[in-house]
Amino acid sequence: PMTLRIEKTTDRHKTIIRLSGRLQSEHLDELKTQVDREQLPIALNLEGVTLVDIGVVRFLNACKKGGIELLHCCLYIREWMIRENAREG
Repeated sequence: PMTLRIEKTTDRHKTIIRLSGRLQSEHLDELKTQVDREQLPIALNLEGVTLVDIGVVRFLNACKKGGIELLHCCLYIREWMIRENAREG
């Protein structure tokens, strides 16, 4: 099974963290570390993400609320995020 790859690119204005593979709850500690380390605005590029779990959906919702841009987020993940937001009230 393909694990998660994290690639980071930074320009003067923004850091983009590109994720590919299966993004699971066990990867969140590492991802949070990468996010917390940044000074610039952050975008998560989810174009290569093939699978997520509920912990990741909640993390992505928290990122979005915190001003992190989500790029190329596929429809099933977006819909799951909306459902989870509605469920949490």
